[in-house]
Amino acid sequence: MKIDGGCYCGKITFKAEVDPEQVRLCHCTDCQVMSGAPYRVNVPVAKDKIEFKGTTKSFLKTAESGNKRLQAFCPECGTSLYSCAEGDPQSYTLRIGTIRQRAQLAPRTQQWCRSALEWADDLHDLPRFEKQRPG
Repeated sequence: MKIDGGCYCGKITFKAEVDPEQVRLCHCTDCQVMSGAPYRVNVPVAKDKIEFKGTTKSFLKTAESGNKRLQAFCPECGTSLYSCAEGDPQSYTLRIGTIRQRAQLAPRTQQWCRSALEWADDLHDLPRFEKQRPG
């Protein structure tokens, strides 16, 4: 599937080709803290299937496994864009929220479920508003 997207302010953009079957939801505590949300949704993309415009800033994170991953974000607006291996990455893990076609990229699997927040499993009974909650 061909996709495009970028950061909130537009300083960083990308075009890529991804496999929608590879979309995954991650409940790890690192994703929770770094996204400010109960989980993060990602899709991997091969190095030769993505083209970036703009220069990201990055932070080197050490995972529980000891693996080191660069966390790339926009230096202007702070949007988290992707993670990748340090050095010469062969793939990137894109953040679904930065993809214009995100509505078509539903997660197919969940990982790090031991860290999942119980309340995030079922939100169907919460009141819903089409826009900002009134009052």
